[in-house]
Amino acid sequence: MISRDLCVMTEDKQKVYFDHHQSGHDKIVIIAHGFFNSKNAVLLKTLAGELNKLYDVIVMDFRGHGKSSGMFLWTSKEYLDLQAVVDFAKDKYSDVGVIGFSLGAATSIITASHTKKIKSLIAVSAPMEFGKIEYQFWDLDVENDLLFSLIGKGRIGKGVRPGPFWLKKQKPIERVAHVAAPTLFIHGEKDWLIYPEHSRKLYEKAKGQRKIVIIKNGPHAEYLIRKNKEETISLIIGWFHQTL
Repeated sequence: MISRDLCVMTEDKQKVYFDHHQSGHDKIVIIAHGFFNSKNAVLLKTLAGELNKLYDVIVMDFRGHGKSSGMFLWTSKEYLDLQAVVDFAKDKYSDVGVIGFSLGAATSIITASHTKKIKSLIAVSAPMEFGKIEYQFWDLDVENDLLFSLIGKGRIGKGVRPGPFWLKKQKPIERVAHVAAPTLFIHGEKDWLIYPEHSRKLYEKAKGQRKIVIIKNGPHAEYLIRKNKEETISLIIGWFHQTL
């Protein structure tokens, strides 16, 4: 059963919407999307379906995305969104896992550094800090970013209401050592937007149980579910089976 468009309120009075995939499991995984995505993104729905065989699943919309209120603030306030969803989940489940993609992975690290309610964490294509992202428009992934996401079925669930990007942000590279949850870092070797070195440096700074996997020839973030589906989903399920 899927309960759609549920809502929680953040500390700063933003409405955060999510879909709740319920199959009677006692543990839950929260999927935190990246920039320009939402809970309706095709690839995240695919991941939710795979995870729901083993866990209940929440797929959320960060502020400024999908149905959630407000504007996207480029990781400066989004940890409040994820914290509100984690609080909702922890009230109902014994254990909560989180998987974040790109800027959603950055937010997941920040959130996990401030709460012990997250038992297991996966950060996919996480930047070590917003200001060091190597965005280069001439290196666009034509197949994934253009043909799939702008013309093909990947355009479903896309969009953003951007807010000011200059607000002060917590840096994942400075917060990751405070994360108590076992953490898996996944990165595509050919990620054009956030280079694999980001995950390597985050892994080096992390404490406790951790693992890093650089997927050979892999693209950015959620596109790993499209281009390297079997390996990526196997890694995700394997980590949650071991640590959640």
